[in-house]
Amino acid sequence: MRNALISAGLIILALNVSWFVAYSVKLSVNGLFADRPEDISRVFKNDAQFANIGISFHMMAGALLTLGAPLQALPVVRNRWPKLHRKHGFVLFCLAIITGFGGLIYILLEGTIGGWWMSFWFATYGGLLVWCAVNTVRFAMSQDYDRHFAWATRLIVLAVGSWIFRMHYVVWFSITGGSGSNEAFTGLFDRVQVVAFFMPYLLVAEFFLRRRKLNQIDRD
Repeated sequence: MRNALISAGLIILALNVSWFVAYSVKLSVNGLFADRPEDISRVFKNDAQFANIGISFHMMAGALLTLGAPLQALPVVRNRWPKLHRKHGFVLFCLAIITGFGGLIYILLEGTIGGWWMSFWFATYGGLLVWCAVNTVRFAMSQDYDRHFAWATRLIVLAVGSWIFRMHYVVWFSITGGSGSNEAFTGLFDRVQVVAFFMPYLLVAEFFLRRRKLNQIDRD
């Protein structure tokens, strides 16, 4: 029953992020090949091809990672098809590395719309994404499956972070009409949001991971 509930939640999550995946992939391709990228989105620059490549790969890989991470965590995949789980996990690792470094390259070259505050927290998010991906694979290869599970859980939380970021805005605007937010992303809500889209969720994940570890110790 527990696995069934987890699987149902992960499948629902994967279905809910599908629109974001399609949107991000389309936007990244259009922005990369447009004659005037700034007409596609303000994250692109007409005279910054290298930065545009970085953000395009960040968006495309990040979208695929957002969809692939919940599917990778399905208990049936881990238990019945371990080889598929390993191969898919390596693909997700590559996507996480591309997502993280693509975003970091863009921030280094162009910064972010919201200034240094947004740049700092987005760079922190990208660095954590890469760190979690590396540790997830490292402990899987060393067959330390408890630590692998812990780092994979953190990675999944971060993998859906871009979707959570947008959903926070959808909910907030539907409730308040956009109070505390502006086009420059310097409003109070914007300032909180660049932290709130991933840090609280990591803390919740950490709570359950520590609780899981204590339960394992009690059983032993």
